[in-house]
Amino acid sequence: MIFDPDTVDIPKSYETLPLTDVKVSHHPAGAPEATPVIVVTLNRPEKHNSFTLEMMHVFEKIYPMFDVDERVKVVVLTGAGKMFCAGADLERGFSGMEKERNKDHRDSGGRLALAIHRCRKPTIAAMQGSAVGLGMTMSLPAAIRIGCQKSKYGFVFPRRGLTMESSSSFFLPRLIGYSNALYLITTGGTFPPTSPHFGTLFQETYPDPNQVVARALELATELAENVSPMASYLSRELMWRNPGSAEETHLVDSAVLYHMFSGKDSKEGIKAFFEKRKPNFNATLEGDAPPSFPWWSDVDTGRRPKASKASKASKAKL
Repeated sequence: MIFDPDTVDIPKSYETLPLTDVKVSHHPAGAPEATPVIVVTLNRPEKHNSFTLEMMHVFEKIYPMFDVDERVKVVVLTGAGKMFCAGADLERGFSGMEKERNKDHRDSGGRLALAIHRCRKPTIAAMQGSAVGLGMTMSLPAAIRIGCQKSKYGFVFPRRGLTMESSSSFFLPRLIGYSNALYLITTGGTFPPTSPHFGTLFQETYPDPNQVVARALELATELAENVSPMASYLSRELMWRNPGSAEETHLVDSAVLYHMFSGKDSKEGIKAFFEKRKPNFNATLEGDAPPSFPWWSDVDTGRRPKASKASKASKAKL
């Protein structure tokens, strides 16, 4: 059974949210209300932005907000300081993990990745510094990754005695091919973003960290001003939620495209083209989605509900 999700309260300003080790900014910063471009910054520079359970909970809180907030068009994800993310916080280890059956466990990195993946607003990962482990896998659900040529990146799991996490065994080979993915995961090595082992994982690279963030903001602004959020999201889902054969894909994308031909964003996009102006796209999934959406079966990744400690104590007295 898939339960209805909790309702999401959208804040007037994201900059006022009380968050742990994650900073959310408007672009330009200080704007009184949410802007089309939102910047999410991993904010533990003294720990090289190593990721914690508390930070994962922040992502599970803010990304559903971005998803339903029509003011937000693009998210830029970056890190404070010299590193993008040094992976999971190994100093804290796994001591905070709840004791449970293997099949009931939900990898915190996977929960983070799915929060980004399920958001209809694209994320641009501005990886201004080095990243390993979870720092790499969190970038895989992003639509675009921009790296720094002076930094090193890698999937170091086998060098820590660990296997792939964050649903990366799904994302990585689909992004760069099985051959490259196998090399990176087998060696566990770190390489510059221009290494051939990454294939086209990093769509753009720059020599200076500041250039990485500046380019991400420039690109995010360009997307927010010129791209239909709904058309962009549905196109990405057509790739990720592919039914598996050319014939089945033809049926799925035909139904979606036929609906989009008569949609308000298509009409606005064509009108803006001929009038030589920026479009004002305002179609939403809630009001304008194709009848076939979603064309895939939703998977409930939640855990089974558990009785509260108070309920258990009450039962024990009976």
